[in-house]
Amino acid sequence: MSEIQFRNPGWAGNTGEFDLTEADVRGTDYVGETQLDGGHPSVSASLPYMLVEKNPEAPLFEGPYQERFEKIRSRYPTARAALLPALNLAQELRGHISPATMDEVAELLGLSNAYVRGVATFYTMYNKRPVGRFLIQVCTNISCNICGADEVLAAFLEHTGTEPGETSSDGNFTVVEAECLAACGFPTCVQINSRYFEDVSAADVPAVLERLKSES
Repeated sequence: MSEIQFRNPGWAGNTGEFDLTEADVRGTDYVGETQLDGGHPSVSASLPYMLVEKNPEAPLFEGPYQERFEKIRSRYPTARAALLPALNLAQELRGHISPATMDEVAELLGLSNAYVRGVATFYTMYNKRPVGRFLIQVCTNISCNICGADEVLAAFLEHTGTEPGETSSDGNFTVVEAECLAACGFPTCVQINSRYFEDVSAADVPAVLERLKSES
């Protein structure tokens, strides 16, 4: 009987006739490379990305981003229904949703400032203050927790020289806890910008950070 493997290898767990690389499985050649105008209106609301380069002063919205915003608005019967994808688009551009950004989105959609602020502050997926070029979210919910998530979080904080929610002095990294990243089969799961890293251990953290630096 072959040796039992207790750690789920994630993407590498393909067996039998399959011989796939991580890039094949994840489609990593396409991560972050989307049509800025949103492509077809039917998918325009489903393309928010957390980009490496963020511009808090970017206008809302111009050029292809204006086209995407109009496509998003056309897909929903009311302005309220279009609010979340509009906030997603604003965060893609600016990296976070400030009170001023909330007010701008409110004006574009014809909604009250109070309503938009109430929605934006309810969801943890919206950054309320600037973050680093790489937003590192470590899942510490039950599946990840029992598989070493606390140690993984501590390792990211140690190697980036930060406290939770703090941005590193070089502006590259912000490390936070995530309640659940919906990848319970591959603990510990870490989301970095819009990419998932699965089956992460504390020993993997230095290599993950070096990979990010090399790709940026």
